[in-house]
Amino acid sequence: MATPNKETLLDWYRQMVLIRRFEERCAELYQEGLIGGFLHLYIGQEATGVGAVSALTEKDHIITAYRDHGLALARGLDPNAIMAEMLGKRTGVSGGKGGSMHLANRDLHFWGGYGIVGGHLPLAAGIALSIQYQDLDEVVLAFMGDGATNIGYFHESLNLSAVWDLPVVWLIENNQYGMGTAVDRASGATELVRRAMAYSSENGRGMKMGPRLDGMDVQAVHDGISEAVEYARKNGPILVESLTYRLEGHSMGDPQRYRTKEEVESYVASGPIGRFRKVLTEKYKNIESRLDEIDAQMLQVVDDAVEFARNSDDPTYEDLISHVYVD
Repeated sequence: MATPNKETLLDWYRQMVLIRRFEERCAELYQEGLIGGFLHLYIGQEATGVGAVSALTEKDHIITAYRDHGLALARGLDPNAIMAEMLGKRTGVSGGKGGSMHLANRDLHFWGGYGIVGGHLPLAAGIALSIQYQDLDEVVLAFMGDGATNIGYFHESLNLSAVWDLPVVWLIENNQYGMGTAVDRASGATELVRRAMAYSSENGRGMKMGPRLDGMDVQAVHDGISEAVEYARKNGPILVESLTYRLEGHSMGDPQRYRTKEEVESYVASGPIGRFRKVLTEKYKNIESRLDEIDAQMLQVVDDAVEFARNSDDPTYEDLISHVYVD
């Protein structure tokens, strides 16, 4: 596997900082009452999103659940349009009608953003079936949280992907908690990647059990998902688990009584952005000023996105009744 060059590594750093600053600003806007509904932040999971998405080609597909802002940014969706969607404006990626949990961009093969836990997993299998039917050289990367592995959608979708040898990478973002319940209190098999064994046979048919990745290490995630994508492209489905941690609550209304302050602080100390910054400063001399410059640039990008969203028009009645039927 080729070693990423300096500019690629800096771009990963840029993306992670952009996600962090974007999410922090969303939290502020939510508190101001400018973002309504539910808001699930990606703070702490940046390395998993950036590392995984960077392993794809432009023609590959991404689908995820409601913690979708970070993945949308990593895929290259316009921060202005995402922020406008957060504020319910007609310039948003979904015209202001989707909000935080329903981001999508057809041109970038980013299919959402779904509010129902696990509800997107059958759709991921469907996209992969379409790819196979048309004999296309494409792969679906389907993100899910650890909580989604305990519901019927998960088992049905993975089973059919194994039966039909569909080109899909199932990626579990194990951030340790399904809402407020720790994984070891909700799952009989706490190494969630081992669930692939239920959809494989001794003769090698069915689903491959992939690795458990260090989800706080962007390079480790990139390498692991790159191998998984290559496998899925040639052979069929593979299940991978990324061990990460969300530094904020499940959503904005979460009092977080199920975990200690000390636990959270221990993960803050080893968070993905600071950890990767240390890697870069040890690898390249005198790079601190370049990283500081990126930090400032990404803060400005988010400031500009907020200004764009604030100045955008609200949806009209015509927007409300548009896109209901296919023309």
